[in-house]
Amino acid sequence: MDNQALLLNNTIEKFNSNVLQMLSERGKNIFFPKLGILAQSAQAKGKTINATIGEAVEDNGTSMHLPEFDALVNMPTANIFPYAPSFGKPEFRSLWKESIYRKNPSLNDTIISNPIATNGLTHGISMAGYLFANEGDTVLLSNHYWENYNLIFENSYGAKVSTFELFENGGFNVADFSKKLNEIEGEKIITLLNFPNNPAGYTPLISEIQAIVAEIKKLADKGKKVVVIIDDAYFGLVYEEGVFTESIFVELANLSENVLAVKLDGPTKEDYVWGFRVGFISYAIKGGTAELYEALENKTAGAVRGNISNISQLSQSLLYKVYSAPTYEESKKQKFNILKNRYQLLRAEFSKPEYAEYFAPLPFNSGYFMCIELKKGLVAEEIRKHLLEKYSTGVIVLGNVIRLAFSAVPQAQLPQLVENIYNACIDLDSKN
Repeated sequence: MDNQALLLNNTIEKFNSNVLQMLSERGKNIFFPKLGILAQSAQAKGKTINATIGEAVEDNGTSMHLPEFDALVNMPTANIFPYAPSFGKPEFRSLWKESIYRKNPSLNDTIISNPIATNGLTHGISMAGYLFANEGDTVLLSNHYWENYNLIFENSYGAKVSTFELFENGGFNVADFSKKLNEIEGEKIITLLNFPNNPAGYTPLISEIQAIVAEIKKLADKGKKVVVIIDDAYFGLVYEEGVFTESIFVELANLSENVLAVKLDGPTKEDYVWGFRVGFISYAIKGGTAELYEALENKTAGAVRGNISNISQLSQSLLYKVYSAPTYEESKKQKFNILKNRYQLLRAEFSKPEYAEYFAPLPFNSGYFMCIELKKGLVAEEIRKHLLEKYSTGVIVLGNVIRLAFSAVPQAQLPQLVENIYNACIDLDSKN
């Protein structure tokens, strides 16, 4: 093991030895290199002659670039073309951290880490897997989950995905969540919570969040080391009263010295910039110190550097500029209202009694999606193909559940979407 990794491990062990036990073997071995090329380049910064960094510069010292870009992006070249730090742009990280506190006021003065920039949330989940999941470890998910989790945890890192039933009696199934948590063998437990959920579009009620946290606390009190990975991709998109509007991160950040909350978030879905590929990973644990978090940040940045080097300079610069605009909050509210109106219309459509013969919606109250379960023995994949062929309508099938991305459908087309599904069910039912 490299001495730089050992030093980080020693720091983590000093300030919370539980966290060291939570790290995977990869996580224990990774570090952000303070020596070598990066250190030598940093030492040469500002010198009259600097022949260290692998970038090309013009004779006037600015970033070399093709002039065709000048008409496309109105921004200083230093905010477009050079490499960004593997940690992320410092000013953008600070701004995002401020936004976490602003959007989650229950954090109050709880100390959390500085966010590390990732290449979107998918990359953030992968970095969490890298740092915490050993081969053979179990990662507990709800039974309604994004298929990329399999690719990351199982195919990339050799962990095993286990699931609990997400719903019971129209709400979060706390009992099965608890049961499956307690069935995980070993001292370390990894679970991933995704609210609003993809694909179901469900966020727990306030009372349900409290029950979820209580179950995690019980395990921690028994001495289990619990890593809770929080996929907050659709954060803020809650459309009903009584639903928990903050991240569950706020309830876990100061819960126990045995519970590490790993928050994955970013602007992709929140701010409608899917192609920018910027996300963040942040940490919190009871009693967490600046020294502990700095060690975790260095390990995370080391994993990023060893994986993709760094995140897009231009994407971070553009977002930083937009977040500083006085019109940002109002613009974001307008887009939220568009999605909320679609949600409300879709819920009204599914309340029509004629549809209940063939399908029923799973609980949904937030996010981009909702799901329906079919009745009368209808097969979702057959319905999906029939919708494509006869009704020019595309949906996603997950098992025998149909996912609808109402985020991607203009409001005027939503009634037709539901009617098309209904008619497809009639068509296939008549053939049985």
